[in-house]
Amino acid sequence: MNRYLYFAVFSSGMTVLALELAASRLLGSAFGTSNLVWASIIGLILIYLTFGYFIGGRWADRWPYPGTMYTVMAWGAFSAGLIPAIARPVLRLAANAFDQLQVAVLFGSFTAVLILFVVPITLLGTMSPFAIRLAITDPQKAGQVSGRIYAISTLGSFIGTFLPELVLIPIIGTAYTFLAFSFFLLMVAFGGLWLSSGWRSLLHLVWMPLVLIGVGLFLRGMPIKDTAGQIYEIESSYNYIQVLELDGYRYLRLNEGQGIHSAWHPTELAYDGPWEQFLAGPFFSPNLNDPEDVRSMAIIGLAAGTSARQATAVFGPIPIDGYEIDPEIITVGQRFFDMNMPNLNAIAQDGRWGLERSTSRYTIIGVDAYRPPYIPWHLTTRQFFQSVYEHLEQDGVMVVNVGRAPNDRRLIEALVGTIQTVFPSVHVMDLPNTFNSILYATRQPTRVEDLYQNVLHLYTRSDVHPLLIQALTRLVTNLQPTPQSEIVYTDDWAPIELMTNSMVLKFVLFGKMEQLR
Repeated sequence: MNRYLYFAVFSSGMTVLALELAASRLLGSAFGTSNLVWASIIGLILIYLTFGYFIGGRWADRWPYPGTMYTVMAWGAFSAGLIPAIARPVLRLAANAFDQLQVAVLFGSFTAVLILFVVPITLLGTMSPFAIRLAITDPQKAGQVSGRIYAISTLGSFIGTFLPELVLIPIIGTAYTFLAFSFFLLMVAFGGLWLSSGWRSLLHLVWMPLVLIGVGLFLRGMPIKDTAGQIYEIESSYNYIQVLELDGYRYLRLNEGQGIHSAWHPTELAYDGPWEQFLAGPFFSPNLNDPEDVRSMAIIGLAAGTSARQATAVFGPIPIDGYEIDPEIITVGQRFFDMNMPNLNAIAQDGRWGLERSTSRYTIIGVDAYRPPYIPWHLTTRQFFQSVYEHLEQDGVMVVNVGRAPNDRRLIEALVGTIQTVFPSVHVMDLPNTFNSILYATRQPTRVEDLYQNVLHLYTRSDVHPLLIQALTRLVTNLQPTPQSEIVYTDDWAPIELMTNSMVLKFVLFGKMEQLR
């Protein structure tokens, strides 16, 4: 009997961690995956578990019966399976509120969804103290039994950490991941009841799996979001991915949707976004006034390939290495955004890891993986920028797309201060009508006057692609003074989350809505 008890503890521990991981994905489509969201999820689940440990200990002393424990487990498993169905309308409300930055609705929705976890997590938190009480038959071995149960529960939690993210969510989605773990743990509880109390003890609970099956049928085919123009959505191991089509243009959005990561039109190449500004980077270099001098490009944060497609149109079929950590985004780009250029090598790797192991050198290295509050800190450090520097040709340029908050340029200042420890010249432009700035860092010393001379020369030529002329004109018109900063981020110290969290909170509470790409 103790063997099955240990199996039940293992299953309960696995389910708790699986629910925690699935909770982050459930909320991620509406609220994003910032460390603020993660902290809220982890913190509240720990509080719910604390309640469960306290209640479970008292409960087990009062009713030390296996049937009681397995009944509690059944209710915990069942209530976990109801979460995606109950949360779905709340999350849709939150997604619409996020688009309009309705702070009160956002906060209320976020709180409501987290409250849904009170019942299942608290009930499942009672399992370990309950199991310890049932398993101890010899007080002399109380420590040994307690240690064994906590070890088995933790081992289950280890499995529950990886199974949802790496297997279930990419295959069946977040909602069905909840249902899968709920149904599995419910069957474990039923098995325990059968073994401890006989089949008659199941009669008053047989409706539970039927309800869960009904929830599964209810959620079948139901979209996660109902955004206007939505033509496709999918959950990957990394992101909630959404494709919108509006007035003939397609847009890639990820997670909470505050940002357009790629754009596409069958006949147009100009989208008034940050992507075309990557094209202007090389022309800070003295005497580089011919598009044919651009020989190669790397993009960290390829997304669905907007920058690569524009660069191919302007510079010809130059070799382009595009790093995108999420392979599902590459698939979406190929399917919906015509990301099938033969000169593009789409690489499903972390950009820093891939670049450091590359033997190639490039004329342009574009970094398009920043957007508060989801800036990968390891792409903001002096060591990363040193790696970029070493992979540039002598006349090469690094171009960085940076999201910012209105009237708050601390992030730009910190990045410029860090980049200046590696690159001799850094230039800054603000993209009109957005929360984006573009940083240009050149491998050799350059001046704004060098850019002006190259632009004037290109204006006189009739064979220059109009998109490049447009990007250069916008660059020259919107150049900003390069800030002075003594901040230097390193692999040992890069408190990027503190800065971006304060920027986002300040914007949400006091800012106005603008377009963020």
